[in-house]
Amino acid sequence: MTSTLYWYTITPFDVLLFRDAKPFSPGERAWAQGVFPPHGYTIMGAILAALEGTKTSPEVKEFAASMQMTGPFLCNDEKRFYFSSPLGFTEGSPLVPLPWHPSSPVHHSIYKRDQPSPLLFGGDRPPEEEDCPVNPPPTYRRYLPQEILLHYLKTHHLTPEDLQCPKGESEQAWDVEIRSHNKIQAEGRQVETADGYFVEKAVRMRSGWSLAIALTQPLPTPLSLRLGGEGHRALLERCPALDDPWQEIQAQSDRNLTRLKAEKGRAIAYLITPGVFEYPQKQPNGKIRATCRAWPWEWKLTHNDGPLVSVATGQPTPISGRLRDRCRNYGNSIPAPQIFAAPAGTQYYLTHPQPLHQNRDTPEPNPNKRHPAHRWRKLGYTEMLWLPYPDPRS
Repeated sequence: MTSTLYWYTITPFDVLLFRDAKPFSPGERAWAQGVFPPHGYTIMGAILAALEGTKTSPEVKEFAASMQMTGPFLCNDEKRFYFSSPLGFTEGSPLVPLPWHPSSPVHHSIYKRDQPSPLLFGGDRPPEEEDCPVNPPPTYRRYLPQEILLHYLKTHHLTPEDLQCPKGESEQAWDVEIRSHNKIQAEGRQVETADGYFVEKAVRMRSGWSLAIALTQPLPTPLSLRLGGEGHRALLERCPALDDPWQEIQAQSDRNLTRLKAEKGRAIAYLITPGVFEYPQKQPNGKIRATCRAWPWEWKLTHNDGPLVSVATGQPTPISGRLRDRCRNYGNSIPAPQIFAAPAGTQYYLTHPQPLHQNRDTPEPNPNKRHPAHRWRKLGYTEMLWLPYPDPRS
C-alpha cells in the first residue's frame, strides 16, 4: 500500500553549487562541471544534517532509516509541478520503434539484436532550419507543466504545440553563472600553484521558482538547509497545495497500468526522475562488477522473449556520493563508486507492461539486507509513469 506523502518546497536564498561526479582537484583540472537539479542523496543529506540541530542522534537515525523521498521536481509560485519532457519526441515529432513501423522503407534494416531497436520518426520529419528562413524555429520545452503531463497520460498523445515553449517562456527555470576561483600568493601577484585556478558553474534559480520534494514523514518546518557546495542556504517549507496534483497524476498512471495489465497491450514507461539500473555482472576475467545501463536488467529484449522493444534516452547522469571510511576513521569519508543513471525523461517501449523489482510497493525478500535498487528508490530515483502506446490510427 502506498505511503502518505508530505510535499515540501525548497527555495534557495543564494546561488547553488552542485559539482558533477568527476573527481576534481584544482591542481589537476581547471573546469568543475555542474549538475542541476540536485541529486536525491544531496537533498536527503542536507535534511538529515539540519535535523541534527533539532533532534537527538538516535531520533535522526530512526528518521533516516524509515524516510523515503519522491522527487525533486521543479515548482513555481503557482504551485504547479514541472517534469522533464519525454525523450520519445524530437522537435515535436514522436519516435516509433522500428518493429512497430511496418510501413517504413527501412523496416527490414539489419541492426544488432542484443541492443534495443532503432527509433524512427512516427509522423512528418521536423523541417530543417534552412527550410523556414522567415520564421525562427520554435523552442521546445525541457520541462512540461503538470496539466500537459496529465493530458499526455489521459490521451496518450502530445502535439508539437504542447511541447513548444509559449512566447516569453524560457526552456528552464534557472540561470547558469560561471565563477572563477584562484588564490594569490601572499608575497606577489601570482596564482598559487598548489590551488591554481579553476572555474565552476553556479546555478541561480529564477524568481518564483523552487524545488519540490515529498517525504513519507512530516518535518518541523520551516527548516533552513545548507544545500550543495559552499553550504548555501535554502528554505524548506510544507506545501499542501501540491498534494492533490500529484495524487491525480499517480492515479491516472495507476489506471493506465491496470488497463495495460488486463489488455496486455503495448506500453510506454516514462521516467520522471533519473533511473538507476545497477546489477552485478561477471567480467571476462571472472570478477564480479556492478554494471549500469539505460534500461532495467529485469526487462529482457524481445529477441530474448522479453517485453523491451526500444529505449528513447539521452546522455547518462553520473552519480558519485561519499562513503564513511569505517575501517580507518569514522569521521572521514571516501568517494563512493560511480553510478550512471538514465536521465529523467527517458521512455521505454514495451510489448506489455512489466513492473520493476525496485517498486516501493514490492516487498523485499530479505528486509535485513536491503538491495541497492531499493536504496536508490528511497532517494527518489526511478520514479516511473505508465501509459498505453498510442494507436497511430487514432
